Amino acid sequence: MRRGLFVGRFQPPHLGHVHAIKTVLAECDELVIVVGSAQYSHTLENPFTAGERVEMIRQALAEENIDLARVYIIPVPDVGEHSVWVARVKSFCPSFHVVYTNNPLVRRLFEEGGYEVKPVNLYQRDLEMGARIRELMLRGGDWESLVPRSVAEYIKRIGGVERLRTIAQKDY
Repeated sequence: MRRGLFVGRFQPPHLGHVHAIKTVLAECDELVIVVGSAQYSHTLENPFTAGERVEMIRQALAEENIDLARVYIIPVPDVGEHSVWVARVKSFCPSFHVVYTNNPLVRRLFEEGGYEVKPVNLYQRDLEMGARIRELMLRGGDWESLVPRSVAEYIKRIGGVERLRTIAQKDY
């Protein structure tokens, strides 16, 4: 059995994440999805809690008929020191064989840790970035077309857009 690892902040989970997860699951039997920066929430860059992100990811995958038995979703807090970050991820997660990332630092750290690292097949990356989605939320733009329907519904149900706008007022 081959198990992959995919790291993201998922602030919020978007169509690009879902595309990447589907691509990885076509290559691996199981996937460990690491919800990074798990300790952060209620900020402009990280408006959603780790628990909210886990729920949104599960709902997005279920919406795509992805077998959740093939997926582990693990929140991992940042450690603040790159040299020990891979060990931190390993201590929070079940074992894995290959890491999927396009982040140069993540690639380097896992390669130095002895892991095979493969690039993630991106889907409209320029349009799907979490920062762009959060910006559209703040400005009243069409962010909903960039996330799975279940994620948009979840964000609306928890008042996520209003939360982000309140945080923005506080930060400016």
